[in-house]
Amino acid sequence: MASIYSDEYQLVIKELKLARKALGITQTQLAEALGKPQSMIAKIENGERRLDIVEFIHMARMLGIEPAKLIDKLGKDVRAIR
Repeated sequence: MASIYSDEYQLVIKELKLARKALGITQTQLAEALGKPQSMIAKIENGERRLDIVEFIHMARMLGIEPAKLIDKLGKDVRAIR
């Protein structure tokens, strides 16, 4: 299983966090929209909790990101790192 410390995982979290901030959405607002506690968003963004695939899809769409496009971008970005 991939680690929360992998380049790929960190890029996903970075993109989600950047999108949230660009939209001017707080962690609390995002959490409320997802029906989750704010602490969950904070733990995901800080690398203390792993984001599962279903949560990723919901969070990405809530932030106006098409999950498949982020996954495609992820593949390109990771290849550039390596």
